[in-house]
Amino acid sequence: MMQSIRTRFLLISAGSVVAALAMASIVLISLFTRNLEDRIDQELSGHINNIAGSLQFGADGAVTLEARPVDRRFEEPYGGLYWQVEDDQRGTSLRSPSLWDYSLPLPDDEHEVGAIHRYRLAGPELADVVVQERRIIFAAPGGQRAIRIAVAIDASVVENASRAFAYDIVPYMLALAIFLVAASVAQLTFGLRPLSAVSAGLDRIRERRADRLQGPYPKELTGVVDAVNQLLEAQAKLISKAKTRAADLAHGLKTPLTVLSNDAATLRERGQGQMADEIAHLTAMMQSHVDRELTRSRIAASAGLRASDAHLAVSIAMIVKTLKRTPRGEALDWLIDVPPDIVVPVDPNDLQELLGSILDNAVKWSRSSIRVTMGADADRRVLVIEDDGPGASPSGLKSMVERGKRLDTSMPGTGIGLAIVRDIADVYGLRLTIENREAGGLRVAIGF
Repeated sequence: MMQSIRTRFLLISAGSVVAALAMASIVLISLFTRNLEDRIDQELSGHINNIAGSLQFGADGAVTLEARPVDRRFEEPYGGLYWQVEDDQRGTSLRSPSLWDYSLPLPDDEHEVGAIHRYRLAGPELADVVVQERRIIFAAPGGQRAIRIAVAIDASVVENASRAFAYDIVPYMLALAIFLVAASVAQLTFGLRPLSAVSAGLDRIRERRADRLQGPYPKELTGVVDAVNQLLEAQAKLISKAKTRAADLAHGLKTPLTVLSNDAATLRERGQGQMADEIAHLTAMMQSHVDRELTRSRIAASAGLRASDAHLAVSIAMIVKTLKRTPRGEALDWLIDVPPDIVVPVDPNDLQELLGSILDNAVKWSRSSIRVTMGADADRRVLVIEDDGPGASPSGLKSMVERGKRLDTSMPGTGIGLAIVRDIADVYGLRLTIENREAGGLRVAIGF
């Protein structure tokens, strides 16, 4: 099924224009032919009247034509215009010189006196002729006599004129068709402009440059625009409410978890180490889940709902600056090679969370240096973060992005950092790979 409204309208318009102009051409040619036939009928009737007025009867009753019609076609052999006078009572006839040695085969039927009959007959040189015949009563010596007067013209006169008229109007019809189609295109472009404005407004909303459709719209689109704006407002309220409830829940659990941690410490001091360790373990797991869900509540629900795009170099510089203030980060050698003008389609806060978790993990395990470089593969820009730590086993690489799994419990942390990285990568369609370096250490690549 054709999906483009513009294409549908253009096809309908082009088809309608072609059909309308074809019918108009047929009607015009028909009207031209009818008018031409009427004019020829009038011309033939005039010739019949002129011939009738010039007929004379001699003393012996023979019919003669005193004044012949002046049209030169009557004088030229097969000139295309002919007359013939029949005296059925005496069986004689008169013919125009243009008939030469041919006689019109007038039908032998009864005509009302004075009535004109029109028909088509075979003419000279196998050409059809259009004939008008009239039966007139004359006063002649010996009494009244009925004389048949016929005037004929080549039928090709009408046919050739109609064909020439059709050829003449074709260029004008084509020009008119082009004009009408162009007018339809202009009308369609202007008429669909409000839909383009709505599409542009939705693009601005998707790019987080606006939070609603704004601007004047035709009344036909007002209902759609209002519905979209109401939907956007309802969605924003739901997201805000969900984030608020998640934060309230997390804060509400922190105090009880802190109390449980203190109780575990108290039990340990009293010599009840097994119970204290169990409570501490459960408290740590609960705290890990709370921290993870609180962090996930701050991540954009989808790439289209991000607040804005992020400057990659700026985000990295902010995180590295913070990590350098830690004892381990201060002792490391940092190599940052990221162009300053790269903008990635990730919410700035989510990018901070993603890069912060990866770089924080690198700081924990690195021995002396961390490298952050920018490259590219076939279809993506790739950010690579490398450390010179001990790396990880194959099972450890898999565990890095599993919820709450940690490779070494001797390092501080909740074990949710790289799992959050995986969540953010899934939201934005990032290509995340974690592997060991040949020289030792871990290599994390993020394909944008």
